[in-house]
This record gives sequence, C-alpha cells and structure tokens, in this order.
Amino acid sequence: MIETEVKIKLSGAKGLKERLLGLGCVLARDRYLETNVLYDYRGDPLFAKREALRLRVVGKRAWLTFKGAPQKARSFKVRPEFESEVRDPAGFRKILKALGLRPIFRYRKHRTLLRKGRLVVCLDETSVGDYLELEGKRSDIVRFARVLGYSRADFITGDYVAMITAAAAARKS
Repeated sequence: MIETEVKIKLSGAKGLKERLLGLGCVLARDRYLETNVLYDYRGDPLFAKREALRLRVVGKRAWLTFKGAPQKARSFKVRPEFESEVRDPAGFRKILKALGLRPIFRYRKHRTLLRKGRLVVCLDETSVGDYLELEGKRSDIVRFARVLGYSRADFITGDYVAMITAAAAARKS
C-alpha cells in the first residue's frame, strides 16, 4: 500500500476536535497513548535507506509496520507502507532481537483518531508540539486542509523521529 500524508503544526489544538466533528468527521478512537519503537540492524542500514521498521503498542494491542523510502512528491510524504497486527508484542520483540534487530529510537504520543470519508484525520500530541495529520488521497488532503484554513505552505512532510531528534539536538547546542 502507498501511504500519502502531511502533518500541520498546530498553534492551539483546543477545540479542534469539536470543530472537526462539526465538519463531519467521525471519531474512530478518542485520545489514547501510543508507544512507538523503531528497529534496525547494526550499522543502521534501514535508516540509511530512509526505511523504517516500527513496533507500535496501544494498550495491549500492537502493530508492526514497515515503511519504505519516501518517494519524491512536493508537499506530501508518500511512501510504501505494510502493516500487520502483532498478538504478542513481548514475544515479537524477542523475535526481532533474535533476527539481529535492535531498538534505535523510541517515542510516545497521544493521538485522537477521526475519519472524514476516506480521509484519516489525527490529532497528535507529541513532545515537540501538537500536530494535525491528514492521510489519504492528495486531493482530499488539500481540500480538507483548505476548509480548516491551511494551505500547502503549512504542510510538513517530515516524521516525528526527525522532529524529535532535531529538537533534542537544538536543546544541546
């Protein structure tokens, strides 16, 4: 599957969920905590190819996701993505370790998940700020962003790992 998404930095997320509901979004899952761990081999070959292997845990449920290298696309983050639910996260971590994979980055976020037709709308609270994430067809993303008062100039194609890493580096300097 090809994932197409953007993030938009929010200056104030208060009241946005209610606004989204008023615009016809349907609440799929109210605010919940996600723990995300990225894995790679020694020497970080996945990272070097801009690929990612992530284990995401939400409560007692977990998903393993492989994200391929981003494709060239102005204004959008577009990349292959394959995901499967994992029934036993602790056991699966042992499998990853036995295969030579090791955790290289860990982050947490609170997420509220909504849907507007085929568009996935997420409100994310991270250690580097609050973001609106829109995932779906490019035309749906642009159209809905406009309704909210945003343009392509507001689109962020980076990922949370890069944002968190950059913020940590800036704090050290």
